[in-house]
Amino acid sequence: MKQIFSSILLLPALFTVMGCQPLLTGETYSRSEVRQLQQVEFGLIESIRIVQIEGTKTPIGTGTGAIIGGVIGNSIGGGSGKIIATVVGAVAGGIAGSAIEESVTKTQGVEITIRKDNGQIISIVQETSPNMSFSLGDRVRIISNNNDTRVVR
Repeated sequence: MKQIFSSILLLPALFTVMGCQPLLTGETYSRSEVRQLQQVEFGLIESIRIVQIEGTKTPIGTGTGAIIGGVIGNSIGGGSGKIIATVVGAVAGGIAGSAIEESVTKTQGVEITIRKDNGQIISIVQETSPNMSFSLGDRVRIISNNNDTRVVR
């Protein structure tokens, strides 16, 4: 019973770590982007489409789930049955942990198609933000730094 209780206590750790994913909005910058030269271009929004940004798939969700499942499985039965239950618990926990991580970290995004001032048409996907809404025909800035590009008003 102690093992099951300690496994349940590990669940908040799984959700805490998964909650630490970086934001992908147009107004969020990583530390490495700060004080870096960025190219700015201008254009008009031609279309906007709501999209789903898939969740993360890291070893953290799988590993945490496997540990919790293994501990729970280890508390079942005895002898060789205990070993089998531990292995099955770890595998099932790993699968469940991975699925939970992906589900919890999935976000809503927006695909923005822009006609740049030079006539080129581009599309950028970024996470939606309540502070940054876009409408057709809006004049926007396209800010790029290496492989990172964002759209802002």
